[in-house]
Amino acid sequence: MCAILDSGLTMQITGDGYSRPTRTASGKRDADALDRFRNACPGKRVAAQRPDGSTWHPTMGPVTGIWAAWAKDPEVRRLGSSGGALTALSEWLVASGSSTRVVAAGAEPANPRRTVSVTIMSRDEALRSAGSRYAPVSVAANPAAIDPNSSVVGKPCEISALRALAEARGEEPPLLLSFYCAGTPRQSATTQLLESLGVDPALPLRDLWYRGRGWPGRFTAVREDGTSVSSPYADSWGEHLGPTIQWRCKLCPDGVGESADISAADLWKTDEGGSPVFAEGEGVSALIARTRRGWEAVENAIAAGVLIVRPIDIADLAAVQPTHRKRRETLLGRLAGTMLTGSRVPRFSGFRLARLGLAHPLALVRTARGTFARARAARSRS
Repeated sequence: MCAILDSGLTMQITGDGYSRPTRTASGKRDADALDRFRNACPGKRVAAQRPDGSTWHPTMGPVTGIWAAWAKDPEVRRLGSSGGALTALSEWLVASGSSTRVVAAGAEPANPRRTVSVTIMSRDEALRSAGSRYAPVSVAANPAAIDPNSSVVGKPCEISALRALAEARGEEPPLLLSFYCAGTPRQSATTQLLESLGVDPALPLRDLWYRGRGWPGRFTAVREDGTSVSSPYADSWGEHLGPTIQWRCKLCPDGVGESADISAADLWKTDEGGSPVFAEGEGVSALIARTRRGWEAVENAIAAGVLIVRPIDIADLAAVQPTHRKRRETLLGRLAGTMLTGSRVPRFSGFRLARLGLAHPLALVRTARGTFARARAARSRS
C-alpha cells in the first residue's frame, strides 16, 4: 500500500488497485485536496513524463543522461544494493546543502522486520538506510515529502504521485529519485522467509537487510545473540518475496521510475540467453537523469567526486532488464484481462501501451487470457 499526505487528506493505494480517501488526524476532508488526489493518485491514474530536452525509450522512459555509476566511497558502494549510487547521492545532497533533507525508507530500529519512512540528514543516516527494502512502506506519507527543499527516494508509484500532486498545487516538487521496481511484496512474505530460515517469529532481531553488503547481496537476519541466517537474492526474491507482490504492481506501467528526476537500476551482467546473472561482485548502478534538474544533480555529484561513472547507452540497460522490458510490452494484455473480469483498472496515458502491445499480438492474447484466469480466480476467493 502507498499513501500520500496533503491538506488533511490521506489517499491510500491498496493492493487491488483502488484509491480510497481517508481523513487524517485533523478530521478535515478538503474538496480541493480530494480533486488533486483524483488526478495524482496512481491508484487512479498515471501519466507518462516527457521532460524538455529528453529522448524517450519505449520501455525505459525519458532519458536526459545515462551512466554506469557507483559510489566512490567503498563503504557506501558495499552497503548499497547496486553500487550505492542513490545512497551516495542522498549523503551528498544533504552535505552539500542542495537539499534540507532526504526522505527515504529504512528498517524500523526497534523492529527491523518492518520498513518505515526515514529522514536522512547525515552520513550515518544515509548508511543506515542503504539497500533495498522489499516490504510495504509509504515514503510519500512523510509530511516532508512534499517540501520543495527536500529530496525524496521512493517507489515509482509514489514519485509519480508526488510530481502530479506538486503540479496540481502549482508548486515545485522536491528533487525526486527512484529505482527500478518489480513490485511490493506483502509483509507476510518477510515473515515466511524468516521462518523458512529457522527464525522464531516471536523473537526480536538485531538487524535485517534484503540486499546490499555485496552485489546483489544476500537476504540476512541477525538475531539478538549475534547469530545470523541468510539466503541468496535469487532465492529470497524469486521464491519467497517476488511471488507475493500486490495486484496493482502487476498492472504498473512504470516500474522504471520515469516520473523521477533521477532513476537507478541494477546494471546486471547477463548470460548468453540474456537473463541476469546474480553472481556476487562489486555493485554497478545504471543511473538515469530523466530531467534537466536530475542531470545537473548527477553532474554536480560527479564533479564533487561522489560518484564514479562511465557513459552507457539506454539500449545497454534495456538489454539487461528483460523483466521491465517485457512488463511494459505486455501490460495492455494484463489490463484487458483484468477488465474482462469486471474489475476496474487505473487510467494510464502517454505510455504508448497500445503500440507496444499490438506489436506482439500473440503475446498480447496469451497475456490477456492468463490475466483473466488469474484475476477471476482471485475474485472468487475474495
